[in-house]
Amino acid sequence: MAFTSLELEPRIGSELKISKESLLSGAHALDIRALLVQRGVLVMRDLYLTDDEQRHFARTMGDLRLGGIKKEGEEGLMKVTFDKKENPEYAKFFFGSQLWHMDGTYEEVPPFATMLTPRVLANTGGDTEFVNNYATYEDLPQEEKFRLDTLKVVHTMQAALFPAKPDCSPEEFALWCTYPARAHPLVWHHKSGRKSLVLSTSASHVAGMHPAESRDLLTRLMWHATQPRYVYRHKWRMGDLLMWDNTGTMHRVLPFDEESGRKLHRFTLNGEEPVSAAA
Repeated sequence: MAFTSLELEPRIGSELKISKESLLSGAHALDIRALLVQRGVLVMRDLYLTDDEQRHFARTMGDLRLGGIKKEGEEGLMKVTFDKKENPEYAKFFFGSQLWHMDGTYEEVPPFATMLTPRVLANTGGDTEFVNNYATYEDLPQEEKFRLDTLKVVHTMQAALFPAKPDCSPEEFALWCTYPARAHPLVWHHKSGRKSLVLSTSASHVAGMHPAESRDLLTRLMWHATQPRYVYRHKWRMGDLLMWDNTGTMHRVLPFDEESGRKLHRFTLNGEEPVSAAA
């Protein structure tokens, strides 16, 4: 075997032991992809990839995302930082990343996977947590699964960001409203045959349901999904490479000092299937 893996938590996350040479060769990309979808999050330590190496690895794993509604960055590179000089386009949105979310829920085909390497770390805080949305669906009672399979949920940027900044200005709220609303099935029936919950703070409401009932349902599902048994918490070290399956997980960053200069470099893979409901 060119690599070995160790489970980080019973329901989510594996650490890969692999050399940089083997990783960048692309020879093991299919096996790594399969493990990624199975475990949700993969962690590799002490690789110290350059941007070019990280970009190259991303391209061995799938179709590199160069731009969505807005340009992704330098040939797919996104600098995840609060520093508006480093990322003038997106830094103003990153405060929302401290709430549980999936990326790209306002798109018909959300991104497949994302990979991060740290460039500057905060002295305290800034760990990243992940939830396995496959496992959270699998553990629901069968009767509830049948009900949830029939529901659609509307996702908006306002719903994603307002809870993190309720004192926003009218101009900020207006900017969030420029992003499209998107209705997705609450349960994703993947081409693989597996099913996962499509949960995110961006979930505004369940289509056609009374607002009070909708809020109660989404709040209860979020509580269920974020129980410790479904969560992996990653404590960053320089040299890390972390990637996650965005179609089957949620994530959030834990609070840290915004003046710390914390910065991670991100590459994302384009989605490969729309969110699908039961046939």
